[in-house]
Amino acid sequence: MIEYFNPSLYERDLGTPAREGAPVTVSIDGVSITVPEGTSLLRAASIAEINIPKLCASDNLEAFGSCRLCAVQVEGKRGYPAACTTPVEAGMQVTTYNAHLAKLRRNIMELYISDHPLDCLTCPANGDCELQDVAGDVGLREVRYGFDGENHISAEQDHSNPYFSFDPSRCILCSRCVRACDEVQGTFALTIDGRSFDSKVSPGQDQAFMDSECVSCGACVQACPTATLMEKSVIEQGQPDHSVITTCAYCGVGCSFKAKMKGNEVVRMVPYKGGAANHGHSCVKGRFAFGYATHKDRLTTPMIRDSIDQPWREVSWDEAITFAAERLKATQAKYGRESIGGITSSRCTNEETYLVQKLVRAAFGNNNTDTCARVCHSPTGYGLKTTLGESAGTQTFDSVMQTDTIIVIGANPTDAHPVFGSLMRRRLREGATLIVADPRRIDLLNTPHLKNGQHLPLRPGTNVALINALAHVVIDEGLEDHDFIKQRCDSEAYNAWREFIADARHSPEATESITGVPSADVRRAARSYATVNNGAIYYGLGVTEHSQGSTMVMGIANLALATGNIGREGVGVNPLRGQNNVQGSCDMGSFPHELPGYQHVADDVARSHFEAEWGVAIDHEPGLRIPNMFDAAIEGTFKALYVQGEDIAQSDPNTQHVEAALTSLDCLIVQDIFLNETAKFAHVLLPGSTFLEKDGTFTNAERRINRVRKVMPPLAGKEDWEITLALSEALGYPMHYDHPSDIMDEIARLTPTFTGVSFAKIDEQGSLQWPCNEEFPLGTPTMHEVDFPIGQGRFAITEYVATEERATRRFPLLLTTGRILSQYNVGAQTRRTANQVWHDEDILELHPSDAELRGVKDGDWLGITSRAGHTVLRAQLSERMQPGVVYTTFHHPGSGANVITTDSSDWATNCPEYKVTAVQVEKVSQPSKWQRRFDDFDRRQQEYLAAAQRDEAAGAGA
Repeated sequence: MIEYFNPSLYERDLGTPAREGAPVTVSIDGVSITVPEGTSLLRAASIAEINIPKLCASDNLEAFGSCRLCAVQVEGKRGYPAACTTPVEAGMQVTTYNAHLAKLRRNIMELYISDHPLDCLTCPANGDCELQDVAGDVGLREVRYGFDGENHISAEQDHSNPYFSFDPSRCILCSRCVRACDEVQGTFALTIDGRSFDSKVSPGQDQAFMDSECVSCGACVQACPTATLMEKSVIEQGQPDHSVITTCAYCGVGCSFKAKMKGNEVVRMVPYKGGAANHGHSCVKGRFAFGYATHKDRLTTPMIRDSIDQPWREVSWDEAITFAAERLKATQAKYGRESIGGITSSRCTNEETYLVQKLVRAAFGNNNTDTCARVCHSPTGYGLKTTLGESAGTQTFDSVMQTDTIIVIGANPTDAHPVFGSLMRRRLREGATLIVADPRRIDLLNTPHLKNGQHLPLRPGTNVALINALAHVVIDEGLEDHDFIKQRCDSEAYNAWREFIADARHSPEATESITGVPSADVRRAARSYATVNNGAIYYGLGVTEHSQGSTMVMGIANLALATGNIGREGVGVNPLRGQNNVQGSCDMGSFPHELPGYQHVADDVARSHFEAEWGVAIDHEPGLRIPNMFDAAIEGTFKALYVQGEDIAQSDPNTQHVEAALTSLDCLIVQDIFLNETAKFAHVLLPGSTFLEKDGTFTNAERRINRVRKVMPPLAGKEDWEITLALSEALGYPMHYDHPSDIMDEIARLTPTFTGVSFAKIDEQGSLQWPCNEEFPLGTPTMHEVDFPIGQGRFAITEYVATEERATRRFPLLLTTGRILSQYNVGAQTRRTANQVWHDEDILELHPSDAELRGVKDGDWLGITSRAGHTVLRAQLSERMQPGVVYTTFHHPGSGANVITTDSSDWATNCPEYKVTAVQVEKVSQPSKWQRRFDDFDRRQQEYLAAAQRDEAAGAGA
């Protein structure tokens, strides 16, 4: 019944989850309140701001009824029912406090306290302890039972986790931690072990937290009402004194957090219940891995040098900006207007990204702007724009709770998008069918209590053959949604596609030899998706990072259109964006052919709006993509590059080619928070700011625009948007903004899907999902409900073309890559936190049969060779892949994972084919030549940095 964002409801724990149903009116302590049917008395009272004591209850967990502190009296009912487990009934007369209830609650609390340390003044939870609060609420003043008998006061503590401690002496066995692990996270890592007095919370099989299946999401810590589970940061620093609501800067889920502060220092990050993307849940990165923001490696002073074989010189902001601007001007004067460009970052805010592309188009005078989305989700933009008319996912994350069959293709939600992975697991436990198409078996298939799970272990590079086979079954068996197709789709395009897909060469039987997936399994999967009420497809980089990435995205859209799974809750085509603002960086016009809002630079009308606002002429020809920039740099025609917050030297494929390009530049300006791999090739270092040091917005994978709020001043003195403004002014094109909200106002004036967006409206509504305009003033949770931006859905012909990267006698294995839960992207942030304890090196997973053929054992050093390069990684035997497939991550720069990935790319967008690289593997005893060069270069650049910092310190001391 709560339709609009009401922040006051998220400041309190209402005891039990919300329900949906017909309105029911009850009287609680004489107050009449109307709530949905099924609502508990505890929640109803809380909404009416009537306090009923509780310990085992929390509004993100189902009612448990163990503590009995919420006992109430209900007229006409015997005894004292627990308010948390008693649903409202029409006409109920409820009493929450009288002498009998008060005595009952005091007696219960006395029993709890009888086996609990009485050291409140020195307890780390002092001032933020529910047990302490409830003892005060019920008026407990003395405890008649001492500690002379058997107790748990000396129970052994567990400090194994780097982020939180477990002190069982303070545990009251409320089971909230166990239930949070089960119901919210879905890991089932905790249990209540033993019976009666011997009962205790146990990770795994009576293991330490670090030895158990715990994924350190923090749900148990957040649920604990005492100091049993407590962040080490709070133990060390004490309780925070204020908080600021902001948005996580890791993956594309876009979780909302309360940054709990002491002065300008973050004590802890607590997931915010009002966050529409995460509803108060989190993962190990967002919850705990924020220490990188104040790490000793942070760049805090601008630096310049004439060449990369020279030491750095620390300079003032003015000197650094002037140096950079003069270099850019000189380069254009010598090599021409097109000789320079810029790269935006998906880790920066919408406003900062918008300014960089504006800088390139207005101050540089060209369209040589691109973004890291080029190497991850550019095929999503192309494929969805072609078929559905909009370059974004169609649903909210919550939509999955209405889904009957979930297809996950080339994505690993529990590692790469863990909070959404937990939500998906909840739906699977409720009975939804799961189909995973991936060369590697992902953890989602191991969801506890999963009833219907199917793995289609296709060969890398055969995605399009598989999606065509699934669509063929739909047509062959008459499973298409004829009404939807007739009403919502272009008939000419559909007829052409139907004729194409009905061809026997697309049948599961014909494609089995290509994909390696048995035809019976493909037919079963197609029926599971096409015959249920709601089928949804979620996909990741395992779809887009292929030579046929754009074709595959169109194939996914074809399947959804054919079955009518578009335009309502529980269905849709849903790309899982990798970084926190990949969606936003695309929306903001970072691509060389598109202005903000995906308006083509060749569109005279759209371009004229920007020209009028910006006061300059804009080139109508698309500029260079990132791969084109690299090629042109090596050729000598592209000579200067401004990189905002993106580590292309580590993240882009064919590392040696990228390094050659960066070395060829006369001027590389890097704006970042650390001396990352790209910054080591730079001539100008401009210290960036983290998400904790800035204001702005991020847009997540569900098109949700969330506010980023500054919680501490930028360590280097400037926010990223201010740096870009300074550079633009030095180039002779001043931009005037007083605050990032002014930048968003300009975006809204120029971008049709953002015309209704403003900081004030986001603050009022909590978040907004674009399109947000006159037609949709409060945003659009579900896309394409009535029609498509292009009028009707357009089926596309998706011919399967085998990748050139195929196994050969020389390179008999296929390498595919992915991410791991504890690390993020290139690892620059997470490697500077305690997350290192889980994954301190990239390793190569290979099947035991492939290992046996090569005499390889766990832990052996393996040389991995492709046609692009050679590197060395440690071996880990795994049956998660089929024989012939090997797998690694790319979070550590020294691993050289992208030394071996090739320059093969998507035909439409140049998105690299990271997911298919033909390799050979053999045992070795020393690092590769590239790794030795990398170590030497890294050591030299670190020495240059240290020398500059020593010189600055010496000068300051003098």
